[in-house]
Amino acid sequence: MKYRLRIAFLCLGAISANALNSNVAVAGPADYVYTPTVEKGEREIDFKYGTAKQQDGTTNHVTSLGFGYGATESWFTELYLKRESGSGSGLSIAEWENKFQLTETGKYPVDVGFIVEFEAPLSNRNDPYELKVGPLFQTDFGKLQLNGNVLVERKFGHHNDGDDPYISEMGYQLQAKYRLKQELEFGVQAMGEVGQWDNWSSTSNQNHRMGPAVFGKLGLGNGQAIKYNAAWLFGISNVAPDNTFRMQAEYEF
Repeated sequence: MKYRLRIAFLCLGAISANALNSNVAVAGPADYVYTPTVEKGEREIDFKYGTAKQQDGTTNHVTSLGFGYGATESWFTELYLKRESGSGSGLSIAEWENKFQLTETGKYPVDVGFIVEFEAPLSNRNDPYELKVGPLFQTDFGKLQLNGNVLVERKFGHHNDGDDPYISEMGYQLQAKYRLKQELEFGVQAMGEVGQWDNWSSTSNQNHRMGPAVFGKLGLGNGQAIKYNAAWLFGISNVAPDNTFRMQAEYEF
């Protein structure tokens, strides 16, 4: 347990080093709220879609398809192929996501995990790579499940100016879900970015979105199921997209 925590926070420290300025990056519209739990042997085919309407009227669409596997009791790994489009352009990306469960489920008041996610460009090798890391937290109050995540992102690699202008930026994910029944749950999600991890942007330049969400799991028998979640997020800050719709569907087997 102590070894896992040490590795997690070393990763967080490494990505946070050498920040240079305070521009705010916007997370992709298909981003979903990570949860800290892992199930050994679980296999899934994962589809995600998101679309965001910016304040200038342009839209950005993201679609991804991935395969994930619970390799151990504490490690879930997933590989995605992702396509982003916006303002008439497209970009293909490979994404490798690794989730680590750091505490035994239900043993402590808060379940803790850690996410490490790496993105590499496929269609344009001159585009930057991206690394995202951060701790994941979950707790329950009866039928109410609460999640809170702190994420740090950094781009690196090629840049047209020949130097490294990229910074380590901090974001968050919040979720409250009421477990009405397995097939239909409802709640609220919030996501945002505050700017450079050690020098937050002014409030007017931070990006915050929030809105209602639905969740569910449909059992298919023989250990198979379809899980889904979707949310409609509204911009609640000056630089946030006006509207973001995101959804995720998983086939577990």
